Amino acid sequence: MLKGWLASPKLDARACAGVFRCALALALPLWLGGCALLLPQTEALRKDWPADLAQRIELDSVPFFPQKDYQCGPASLATAMVYGGAAVGPDDLVDKVYLPQRGGSLQVEMLAAARRYGLVSWQLAPRFGDLLREVQAGTPVITMQDYGTWPIHYWHYAVVVGFDRDTGKAVLRSGEKRRLEIPFAVLEYTWKESAYWAMVAVPPDRVPVTATETQWLQAVVAMERVADRQAARAAYAALLRRWPDSLNGAIGLANVAYAQRDLPAAESALREAVQRHPDSAVALNNLAQVLSEQNRTEEALTLIDAAVALGGPFAAAAQETREQIRKKTARP
Repeated sequence: MLKGWLASPKLDARACAGVFRCALALALPLWLGGCALLLPQTEALRKDWPADLAQRIELDSVPFFPQKDYQCGPASLATAMVYGGAAVGPDDLVDKVYLPQRGGSLQVEMLAAARRYGLVSWQLAPRFGDLLREVQAGTPVITMQDYGTWPIHYWHYAVVVGFDRDTGKAVLRSGEKRRLEIPFAVLEYTWKESAYWAMVAVPPDRVPVTATETQWLQAVVAMERVADRQAARAAYAALLRRWPDSLNGAIGLANVAYAQRDLPAAESALREAVQRHPDSAVALNNLAQVLSEQNRTEEALTLIDAAVALGGPFAAAAQETREQIRKKTARP
């Protein structure tokens, strides 16, 4: 079956090249008076709190794993993953994300590890408001902070689990502290050096509230490459619930069902895709193939003829599919 075109996820260059260490100290002696220009997102929240955000949220049931040595990466990732339903602990993640010779964890490995356990990992947009919206929606957010002072960096992963507008503080699972309260200003000051890097790891049947269709589709495709098919199928179904017109989402769902030999489910997804996108040669081609494999040859030929007539980059593949279908009938 044709998969259509999907863009590859872009990776932050820092994630590919940088090496990060976790901080030993979790207290930052900062004088933040007069720093509004350096902390634009905190200042924006102070002046105009978004109407869609609650005054106070805290996810009390998020688990806590104290970090060992410099291993804040495995501890933070396990915190988010267990809350997302994965049966995993920090020790299970050490060899997947922690580089002992470097004393830290790479961002790209943090994202990749969650996918192997059937969770969809996603890097948030670099916006304080989006971080708070995800927490409000019930999703703990892993942040990357710098507790050092130039030119020395002490990189540290922590998990944001709550916030309070009145006190102007965020609540974190961090280091050896189950509940660390820090001012929004301190969070932004330590967070901005990572270009506001943050991620979530959620069950495949959930879509983060701040996700966009294209970026989330890329995240699901990345998870599909390493996770089991049932997780991928749930992720595509969730994507389509949020964005019913997603052509690539429908094709992805159909491809997973087809790989599982669930032809009725593949047919259903593709019929919906064709109804919403009648000029999609990929959807027509794939639906024709699924019908042909159910011995509904005449119906399949009608659809594949339409796919061939559309021309374009998939015309040759559609013609090949038509020849295969024609072998099942005496029709010239």
